Amino acid sequence: MVAPPDNDVLWARTLHFKHNGSPALNGVSLGVRVGEILAVTGPRGSGKTTLLQCLAGLLPTQRGEVWFNSTPVHTMGPLTRERLRRDRFGWIDPAPLLVPELNVWENAALPLMLRGTGRRRAKATALEWLERLDIGNCARKHPYALVQAERQRVAIARALAPAPTVLFADEPTAPLHSADRAHVLRTLTTAARSHGITVVLATDDADTAALADRTVALRDGRLVNTVHLPPVAETEGRAACSLSV
Repeated sequence: MVAPPDNDVLWARTLHFKHNGSPALNGVSLGVRVGEILAVTGPRGSGKTTLLQCLAGLLPTQRGEVWFNSTPVHTMGPLTRERLRRDRFGWIDPAPLLVPELNVWENAALPLMLRGTGRRRAKATALEWLERLDIGNCARKHPYALVQAERQRVAIARALAPAPTVLFADEPTAPLHSADRAHVLRTLTTAARSHGITVVLATDDADTAALADRTVALRDGRLVNTVHLPPVAETEGRAACSLSV
């Protein structure tokens, strides 16, 4: 094994993954730099979600390598990967998965408390993020009392509250209307840049991808092109991020 470049917080080499015998990833290689917002684009079924799940350690790699801060994720056991996700990663699903027994601020504070943060501090941080996402007035409500768009804002606040090293966002604004989507995306990208959070964002929406520093496109499980938005001269020519079918 050869460790990745020091300026890559995430690095994948020739990832292969099959779902029930059907290939979802077919030799994908890429690097993600510290503090970068990377958009992974492509049509439904192109492998976007599978790629994010492999990078985040949710799916063990079947073939290939995944590195986080020069540590091989692909050799970790299930418990070590679980601790890595708890302590260093954040995740946003297309549909909000909240704990129904907890109210809004408790849901948003849950990752912090799982890390050992005291209840008072965790609550204050959660409330701050709920306010930023215009959902602070619902802090004491339970998920069943919210509409879908409000629940998704809570899920995004929950992912941002612990200031993860890397935030994986799988179609994070899919349940939102266009006006809500723009506000939430601005909050997400501004928070990521101000807190130095690296973001890997899966989307098939061009406006969402345009907020990223760089986009990579998948088709049939293969990386087909890379676009810099805006161009970043020092990363030109990195073969690991520009494969073609």
